[in-house]
Amino acid sequence: MPATGTRTDVSEVMERLAAFEDPKMRAINERHGDDHGVNLGKLRALAKELKTQQDLSRQLWQTGDTAARLLAMLICRPKSLDQDELDTMLRGSRVPKVQGWLVNYVIKNSPYAEELRVAWLADADPAVASAGWALTSDRVAKSPQGLDLSALLDTIESQMQQAPDRLQWAMNTCLAQIGIAHPDFRSRAVEIGERLEVLKDYPTPPNCTSPYAPIWITEMVRRKEGD
Repeated sequence: MPATGTRTDVSEVMERLAAFEDPKMRAINERHGDDHGVNLGKLRALAKELKTQQDLSRQLWQTGDTAARLLAMLICRPKSLDQDELDTMLRGSRVPKVQGWLVNYVIKNSPYAEELRVAWLADADPAVASAGWALTSDRVAKSPQGLDLSALLDTIESQMQQAPDRLQWAMNTCLAQIGIAHPDFRSRAVEIGERLEVLKDYPTPPNCTSPYAPIWITEMVRRKEGD
């Protein structure tokens, strides 16, 4: 495959992606709402081979194919995407894996991340709002200056229990991050989690931390404090 700056044919890349398809992996992914069967290790290796190619990234995204969109995000240049384009991409990302990668790999590295976070947080579309909450969780953990944590907890307390699954998960993550990163709000975060019982019975594999906020907060604080 050509390196950066050399035109790559999108049809050639799509053929490569099709060769990575594994029906068993697709069946597993589809249970989580992700309509692809591509081995992500192979996809990442292909991205490394292609390097950054913004034009190719846009062409791959426009195919609408999930595997192509995942690859597109690995070879794009986040700072070259404007705010409207990112908003359009997010609203067209209904597949959980695509939305998750778009938020974490592209939008978090965009100069418009904060503007989009604020705009999306109260969006009427729960999938869009979940992206706003994901960006808020990142700020809670890394750069909380200017955030009203008490107000965030108020919103979580009043809305999380009835929220659709993806939005509920994102709000729960923010609840946990507030409790983990901010001792002054920890007891309230735990109390909200205990009362709402969101994800309390979520099946958790051995050696993994439960997403139930009170357990999640307690375990992560224990690790941070080395107890």
